[in-house]
Amino acid sequence: MAQGYEGDVTAQQCWSALSDDPSAVLVDVRTAAEWTYVGIPDLSPVGKTPVLAEWQSFPSMAVDPHFAERVAGALAEGSHDASSRVFLLCRSGVRSIAAARALTAAGYEHCFNVLDGFEGPPDENGHRGTRAGWKAEDLPWLQR
Repeated sequence: MAQGYEGDVTAQQCWSALSDDPSAVLVDVRTAAEWTYVGIPDLSPVGKTPVLAEWQSFPSMAVDPHFAERVAGALAEGSHDASSRVFLLCRSGVRSIAAARALTAAGYEHCFNVLDGFEGPPDENGHRGTRAGWKAEDLPWLQR
């Protein structure tokens, strides 16, 4: 855990864990605008819903100083505890690293960053969602 959280996983590895482990949970740390206009992971095929908790808020993009507390509250409501596997997702896998570190520091033992996030890096045409990440791996998602 040299990086300050348990590790990195691909979107497919995250999906498998969410499918196989009843206590595993996905926390989407993108902004409300991203959830609305880009979409969110659809976990209904595995009987779950993602926890939506902004790491940073648009337009200031200031980090929420109460992020770990808010997520802890949401996880407790869903019967998750500090030993649950928590997968953190952002657009490209950068903000989710910081969020994974914050939750680990708050006592969560198994925090994972989802590599390439929801949309991954831009392709040769500058478009996201085609090269890597949740959308590119053709995992379920929906527009809100």
